Amino acid sequence: MSDIAAPTHVDEIRETVRDRYARAADEVVERSDPSCSGTSCCGDSVLDVNDIRFGRELYDAGTRSELPDAAVLASLGCGNPIAVADLGEGETVLDLGSGGGIDVLLSAKRVGPTGKAYGLDMTDEMLALAKRNQQEAGVTNVEFLKGYMEDIPLPSESVNVVISNCVLNLSADKSLVFAEIHRVLKPGGRIGVSDVVASDELSAEQRLERGDFAGCIAGALSFREYQDGLAGVGFTNISITPTHDVADRMYAAIVKATKP
Repeated sequence: MSDIAAPTHVDEIRETVRDRYARAADEVVERSDPSCSGTSCCGDSVLDVNDIRFGRELYDAGTRSELPDAAVLASLGCGNPIAVADLGEGETVLDLGSGGGIDVLLSAKRVGPTGKAYGLDMTDEMLALAKRNQQEAGVTNVEFLKGYMEDIPLPSESVNVVISNCVLNLSADKSLVFAEIHRVLKPGGRIGVSDVVASDELSAEQRLERGDFAGCIAGALSFREYQDGLAGVGFTNISITPTHDVADRMYAAIVKATKP
């Protein structure tokens, strides 16, 4: 990837996102402390555990029971990509924006000891939380990486499946993300992504009116933009299926595609 510095606005968006998720990771750690009761230790909360549009309630109780409480609490996504990724024994899977590690740990269990699950995140606090959750879960076929999804620190054609849970919308340069996903996938590899997608008629300004960038709303692509972006870097068999509303004419959706 190029060493040329990204535009300033990209850096500003990235730092806004990083700050929110760093605070979320810190809050999960505080809530996990037995001496902390409710939100009394957490100050201004960035976690809304009762928001059924995002987070842990999008995983069934059986799935949640497989993992440490902190991994479940740290889930801030808009779906359950594991439910649609069709992971197989021995596969290598990469989770973009892996946060507290819920989808990485679930993936590792699905691909088994002959497979591998990578988690990529840019936030030190989330990476520390994910590694703590990995240790508590006793899962060994996992590796957490620090980096950006616009410049994935893995070799080309090295993974079978790329997943992500409500994170691609947070990138300020989604064309780079799509190109990087295509690069690291093996031929025949696939994506199974949960993300927020906007109706085609909504302008960027209208999306911003419905929520901010770090809250997974303002940066969402429209259905057409998503389709065109994936097709533009070479993906085929693209499907974008809405699952539930997250704002007026904005939806959580399952995105699937294949690298020929």
